[in-house]
Amino acid sequence: MQINISSKHLDVTPAIEEYIRTKADKLTRFYNRIEQIDVKIEKTTHGFIAEIITDVEHHDDIISNNEDDDMHAAIDGCVDRSVRQLTDLKNKIKDHHKHNSNGDQ
Repeated sequence: MQINISSKHLDVTPAIEEYIRTKADKLTRFYNRIEQIDVKIEKTTHGFIAEIITDVEHHDDIISNNEDDDMHAAIDGCVDRSVRQLTDLKNKIKDHHKHNSNGDQ
């Protein structure tokens, strides 16, 4: 799995990059068919905007974003939203397969 990090109006230090990679790696615990994760951080006049685009195998990309005054809080909130979306996707697929295997609805 590949993790791409990009920033706008902000220099990404090795410490920030390591923090983002650690948080992004946790997403694979919730769904194992992740092919690529793109993390974008932008500094605005009001704080920071974090966006995570998760490329999932055989499904549309999952996009989550969060805005906060603190960069770490923006990243954490964005990861939490991605976890929720990945968990929902996993449950939806699991329920779909469960109903199809019985032959009835």
